[in-house]
Amino acid sequence: MVSILLIALIALDQLSKLWVLANLKESGPMEIIPDFFQLLYVENRGAAFGILQDGRPLFIVITLAVIGALIYALYGKKHDLDRVMQSALVLILAGAVGNFIDRLRLHYVVDFLSFNFFGHPFAVFNLADAMIVVGTVLLIVQLFLKEEQKS
Repeated sequence: MVSILLIALIALDQLSKLWVLANLKESGPMEIIPDFFQLLYVENRGAAFGILQDGRPLFIVITLAVIGALIYALYGKKHDLDRVMQSALVLILAGAVGNFIDRLRLHYVVDFLSFNFFGHPFAVFNLADAMIVVGTVLLIVQLFLKEEQKS
């Protein structure tokens, strides 16, 4: 079940980026909710929020290490993980692989989800980024809950 979910999430991320490349790259932004949410094509050659622009070799090495560790945790330590922890790791792994595919194939990551909060633009991101964030939040909450149970 873990593998099927992982493949489905990676496919969803890649299909969304293919759609963006086909529909937004040349035509410009698509406003979904006025003054709040738009689809906006951005080539991110950096890390989160565009930091470390053009650090592709470093990102590839770090991503390979993270992917390796996540695969080991998901499949090598599978019996030690509850469903929430498995879900968190699958989300993080799917997001890491999705953005890794972009870096290898395009030399940049396709970002396209753009929000404005109270008139201020938030960083443009993609589904893989959202998966990583949600997975990380789940992981942190799960770790705190386990610590609480020990006390």
